[in-house]
Amino acid sequence: MRNKIARTLATLSLALSSTWVVAQTAPTTTVPPASPSANAAVPALPVARIDAVTDTFFGTQVADPYRAMEDVKAPDVAAWMKAHSDHARRTLDALPLRNDFLSDLQRFESSVSARVTEVWRAPGDRFVYLKRAAGANAFKLVTRVGLQGEETVLFDPDTLAKQTGKPHAINTLAVSHDGRLAAYGVSAAGSEAATTYVIEVATGKLLGEPIPRTDFGAVSFTPDGRFLAYNQLADLKPGAPATEKYRNSRAMVRPVDGKNSIARPLLGTGLPGSTLKPDESPALQFTADGRWMIAAIFNGVQREIMLYAAPQSALRMRTAAPVRWRLLANYSDEVNAFTYRENQVFALSMKNAPRGRILRLDLLESNPRRDAWVQVLESQQVITGLTAARDGLYFEAREGNVKRLYRQAMGSGATPNAANRSAPPPVQPVALPVAGNFWLNGFESNWEAGNPLLPGVQIFMAGWTQARQHFIVDETGKVSNSGLQPAGALDAPADIVATETQCRSHDGAMVPMSIVHRRDIKLDGSNPVILTAYASYGITIEPGYSVNRLAWLNRGGVYAFANPRGSSVFGKQWYEAGKQATKPNTWRDLIACGEQLISMKITSRERLGIIGGSAGGITVGRAMTERPDLFAAVVPQVGSLDMVRMETTPNGIPNIPEFGSVATEPGFRALLAMSTYHQIKDKTAYPAVLLTHGVNDPRVEVWHSTKTAARLLAASSSGKPVLLRLDYQAGHGVGNTREQQQAETADVLAFFARHLGMTATK
Repeated sequence: MRNKIARTLATLSLALSSTWVVAQTAPTTTVPPASPSANAAVPALPVARIDAVTDTFFGTQVADPYRAMEDVKAPDVAAWMKAHSDHARRTLDALPLRNDFLSDLQRFESSVSARVTEVWRAPGDRFVYLKRAAGANAFKLVTRVGLQGEETVLFDPDTLAKQTGKPHAINTLAVSHDGRLAAYGVSAAGSEAATTYVIEVATGKLLGEPIPRTDFGAVSFTPDGRFLAYNQLADLKPGAPATEKYRNSRAMVRPVDGKNSIARPLLGTGLPGSTLKPDESPALQFTADGRWMIAAIFNGVQREIMLYAAPQSALRMRTAAPVRWRLLANYSDEVNAFTYRENQVFALSMKNAPRGRILRLDLLESNPRRDAWVQVLESQQVITGLTAARDGLYFEAREGNVKRLYRQAMGSGATPNAANRSAPPPVQPVALPVAGNFWLNGFESNWEAGNPLLPGVQIFMAGWTQARQHFIVDETGKVSNSGLQPAGALDAPADIVATETQCRSHDGAMVPMSIVHRRDIKLDGSNPVILTAYASYGITIEPGYSVNRLAWLNRGGVYAFANPRGSSVFGKQWYEAGKQATKPNTWRDLIACGEQLISMKITSRERLGIIGGSAGGITVGRAMTERPDLFAAVVPQVGSLDMVRMETTPNGIPNIPEFGSVATEPGFRALLAMSTYHQIKDKTAYPAVLLTHGVNDPRVEVWHSTKTAARLLAASSSGKPVLLRLDYQAGHGVGNTREQQQAETADVLAFFARHLGMTATK
């Protein structure tokens, strides 16, 4: 089980050495309006109101001239947003290649009959998964028995879209180990405000009441199918502070076919004997053998989790007696993923092991202690995940930009004891058909590649130039393509290649970068390049292929993918070298990658663009403000751009472990340093900028983009456009329909083409 709740709270899209800070010195009353030269084509565009708002933190005055824009429902703010959104729409629609890109994206999408994701595999050759046919708008929940069996649709979000006029999407999915039951969370218009439905897979019958406020999902079923556990957000009263949204959530248990009124909280604040804090979120997992309940406690987006265990026999729905939980791991043990097999908990820990190690704890000990963990595996590669199957344990590890799969065979009943603890079964590599990426744990779900009731694992694999395919690995190590993901005619274009390089950063650190381009690329500095990075939460950009990239690549464009510090491409130390006070390394690493692309004569400053989503907005936004001369175009998507004010938002407090808090001086100075909005300087020649955002974003408030757009319009002296593309039926990108995705991609590519000098129509 990966840190699912933390990943959901993370400001994701898709995409801190010594304290470094530049204080905001421009007084609020002297910020100039947008110059006529910058927006001469539309002189009627409204200019954002400027207020003399200044906050003082630890003796430093911080101007916030567009504070009023945080009230997005205020009539003048709403009118400003709509006018600038309409202007962006007109401008983007008029770009020469916009319709060509959209046509390409639609054509490429139809090159494969369907997209399949989140496959759950159960006994009886049962498969439950999400599938979107070419031309369909949303992923449907489907099932089949046997790889050649007939497919049955269990739920289609488009039925709700037709009823309400709003796009709907499945945000979360969990399937019981035996495949009899499934729970799926549905939300509208990108809000991620999910309601969970429970369904009997074989019949399609809905069971019990829909469960509201289940944004995180975190559903688990008891092996007898009688009960389910889930995380539920607090039911806030009208007028409650926005920052309370994700606080005081609880792990609830309810009969599968029951009413919500009889649900019982098992973990959370305010319960007898509970030590959980308001910002800690519990998730409960029932083991498939019926023996244990394992609880994971998440502190916002913090990577480290706490683990507790209690016997499933302690679950008594008709009594309010508290469950006696035993602490297995605290945050200081640096566990960030775990799995269970036959009375043993296996955990991935970074403590005293910056590249990770696997530990094991026997739950049958009379009083298992935190110091009783036994090391199973340590590696020079970066261990990134683990899962349990009937035949043993499986581990994933990263070597450079390639994942490796390992298997540790264990027979049934192979519970360790004093005699065999020192001699764990050997770990064997599994030969894989693709040199690239795969996951053993879901990124934002409870999904695991292994099922304790089945041997082997099932994984999706992809490379930079090879489309994702679904494979089943059996207990002998044989790997076979399941065929669940249909092959496409453009799955592995022969004329597209990937080049790996490293870039020397400002302090000598070598930053890995992958460059995807046509085989016949000319090294004359003329190639339009889109450079992307994320680098927060330890998230690494892994190899992956999208047929949509051909729209750019076929016209001579280049993609570059960087993993600056703040990612965990090289493990814990690399991650922590781009966090809070060391966050400047993140954007300076990206700057180094841009300079490397130029020195390699792949591109030039006039043809280099950068893009980053969510927390990647910090990376590209600050690269732009620190080196506006290096880039021709910048696209922050749902970007975290005003980090000083992030803490006032629903998702701000959960992000304190990653970015810091203005309540402490080191935290404030780190946040000010990484806040693009506050680092924009008057009379500076900034590149062309396109800010994209979903108005219903629950992770990064839309005003991050509107305030930054207003500030850039007032400050930039380059005469280049600042466009604000808003989608009023979207949020953070989670659950966007096919049409929404294609429209935004076409806009972004057309914007880059215009400002990076791309003219080729094909």
